[in-house]
Amino acid sequence: MFAIVLAAVSGLVWGAGDFSGGKATQRLPALASVALSKLAALPVLAVYLVLVPGTPTLASLGWGALGGLFGGAALVLFYRALSGGAMAIVAPVSAVTAALVPLVIGLIIEAVPGPLALIGAGCAIVAIGLVSLAPHGEGPESDKKESDTKKPVVATRKLVVFALLAGTGFGLFFVFLNRAGDAAGGHGGLWPVLGAQLGALVLCGSLVVRLRGSFSRPRGSTIVWVIIAGVFDMTANALYLVAVRDGLLSIVAPISSLYPVSTVILAMLIDRERMRPVQIAGLGLAATALVLVAS
Repeated sequence: MFAIVLAAVSGLVWGAGDFSGGKATQRLPALASVALSKLAALPVLAVYLVLVPGTPTLASLGWGALGGLFGGAALVLFYRALSGGAMAIVAPVSAVTAALVPLVIGLIIEAVPGPLALIGAGCAIVAIGLVSLAPHGEGPESDKKESDTKKPVVATRKLVVFALLAGTGFGLFFVFLNRAGDAAGGHGGLWPVLGAQLGALVLCGSLVVRLRGSFSRPRGSTIVWVIIAGVFDMTANALYLVAVRDGLLSIVAPISSLYPVSTVILAMLIDRERMRPVQIAGLGLAATALVLVAS
């Protein structure tokens, strides 16, 4: 039960971090937003490492770094896919894929959970897809003038492939962080999260050098959004790591993947976006999933 609660909280925190990252990316390139948010989280992570003591191992740091590489690459691909404007396709495809990958791998490498928990995990995946649905044409380009937003948005094969790759990367991040926790033997504290942060930073730094990116320094509220995104994302990683140590990957990962719930709610409260009936149905199904997996 404790693992399920932590998984649900990690999903909510991840969603809040995604919302903040989206606000930052409105003023910064996606790559810069990801890299700066990872850097901003390091001082807070240092505090977490002191508060949750543990002994780092080469294996746990390595698995964490591998997860960070896949997670960082997935985030860049996800933003690249969203830039095409077909959010109604990209968001649910990537989110559902991110939940399916660890579910399938968890069923293969771990014990099969009880029928109610398995049904609950399935409900969570369906809920993720429903909550992630956005009106056609809504996305990063939605702030253009009205005449532009009325143009039909086409979900090309390339965008769908990017969404699938991003979802797979997120799913493998769940799997590798779980493996990092196993490698630490339950005594590694939050050191695998440090490995994940460093892995993502190495990837982003390499891409910046390769692409010879030159980014302007963030100012004002953009700095705040970047810091919030980084701290929330890293905190959710830590909560997920603790949750998956005590629970099954096939259950914890789909529950943690309910991050679109808080993203949609924050968009409604802060940006005054309207919640569609299908998203409300998704919220109800998400609550049902939590009840089933906790029973």
